Amino acid sequence: MKTKNGRKSAKRILYFAVPLILIIAFGFTYSRDKEFDIIKNLDIFYSLFRELNLFYVDETNPKHLIESGIEGMLESLDPYTTYIPEEEQKNFAFMTTGEYGGIGALIRKGGDFPMISEPYEGFPAQKSGLRAGDTIVSIDGVTTWSKEIGQVSEMLKGAPNTSVKLQIKRIGENDIIEKNLVREQISIPNIPYYGIVKEGIGYIRLSNFTKDAGKEARDVMKNLLDEGIGSVILDMRGNPGGLLIESVNVTNLFVDKGLEIVSTRGRVKQWDMTYKTMNQPLDTAIPVVVLVNRTSASASEIVAGALQDLDRAVIIGQKTFGKGLVQTTRSLSYNAQLKVTTAKYYIPSGRCIQAVDYANRNEDGSVGYIPDSLIKEFRTKNGRKVYDGGGISPDITIQPEQPGNITISLYTKNLIFDYATVYATRHESFHTINSMNFSDDDYNDFLNFISDKNYDYITESSNQLTKLIGIAKNERYYKAAEEEFEALKKKLAHDKEKDLQTFKEEIKALILEEIAGRYYYQKGKIRAALLNDESLDQAIEICEDSQLYRSLLTAQNKEENQEK
Repeated sequence: MKTKNGRKSAKRILYFAVPLILIIAFGFTYSRDKEFDIIKNLDIFYSLFRELNLFYVDETNPKHLIESGIEGMLESLDPYTTYIPEEEQKNFAFMTTGEYGGIGALIRKGGDFPMISEPYEGFPAQKSGLRAGDTIVSIDGVTTWSKEIGQVSEMLKGAPNTSVKLQIKRIGENDIIEKNLVREQISIPNIPYYGIVKEGIGYIRLSNFTKDAGKEARDVMKNLLDEGIGSVILDMRGNPGGLLIESVNVTNLFVDKGLEIVSTRGRVKQWDMTYKTMNQPLDTAIPVVVLVNRTSASASEIVAGALQDLDRAVIIGQKTFGKGLVQTTRSLSYNAQLKVTTAKYYIPSGRCIQAVDYANRNEDGSVGYIPDSLIKEFRTKNGRKVYDGGGISPDITIQPEQPGNITISLYTKNLIFDYATVYATRHESFHTINSMNFSDDDYNDFLNFISDKNYDYITESSNQLTKLIGIAKNERYYKAAEEEFEALKKKLAHDKEKDLQTFKEEIKALILEEIAGRYYYQKGKIRAALLNDESLDQAIEICEDSQLYRSLLTAQNKEENQEK
């Protein structure tokens, strides 16, 4: 008969044996020292966890302790290897499939209560008449006051065909509005907008690479070809990526069957894969221009990089994010999962676009400075020079203009959002989606709306001057230059009235985008944003100039990026 201690010892032996079984199963070549090191450190971790729970002065939370330990362990690896507990499985499934059960709306904080930020067209929220700017007072009789957005989101989600009752407060209405909605399976499209941006030039906004992205892109491209386009712009700016196979399917639209698009190589050699195009292309000759930016990542980088390596498209924008890692989901105990990086991927030229240094990133997470010594040169099909080290460098670089501080303030303080809400209550209709504009008279109305609102801000020049004055005081130079400092402070002091005119066009563009979303939803927002888009204008210019397009894809023209 086994004792309690004997059973515990047996469990621990089994627990520590699992890594060794995996080592054998997957052919890892570990030395005896390495095997002992694994068992030893697992034993230390188990002992430490047991002692903490038995003797720590305050009551401990075992779940929190373990999850903190897991997070600390994974932080020492790459940013994409993550632990997914059981309660987060729904969110993870949505990220990979783009599907969930709910009402189909984005929500955000609106003071003490949550607010509808954007209803998705064709789903329960929009069909029931919910509008952007509506405040959600209660859900199924439960108040939403002071609840976190994550809590509210979970209250709104549920199995398809189940009902949910909302109480809504709307600007311009005195009474509470009650809405009874029936949840549906919400499937967010990978392509929220496509159309003709100029005669003969098609445009496709590809926002994600969830399930069926390739099929959606093929259907959309067929429609555009039927409309007689002679060139196409594929916009993947802000696309975070998704399923690797869908990137192959999208690339396949423009290149022949049987071509290698991406290969993956990792520690488990049995998992190494080469992905080739499997279908007949729609058109291998039509000019293709791809738009990317610093947040275009993963699968979108495979498409942009493969089309660049195969000299099949001109790439415009900024250097992409630099995520060239493949994640595999592994099941853990109690319905938890581990999303673990198992390989790096390589595009046709042989380069890997993964940033060589995980820590050396910009504030937005994109590729930071990479020393020349760490960068290797590769060649495209036509012999153009391309490089690894992190991200896809575009053929034509266009750096976006930084918005003014006043614009940022108006946006972050939700005054543009709030004005669009008021505007929509006053106007039953808006311009057609292809003839939208926001006039100077409309802008004056906006100025009246914000005349009594608080949107103060500090300019970067004023901020730097304040720092300089502090340094001068510490070094005792301030008194000698006090008069000059004060004169400069007055010159740099911002004038709201002046700034509202100086940055008028960019403020108008954001207002138009927000208002367009109230009438035409995602399509309207995208179409409005394209009206003032330097990268799109450059793409159109290339599509209209076949000689320029061809020259950009030849070896002698790729010695240096053209910068705008």
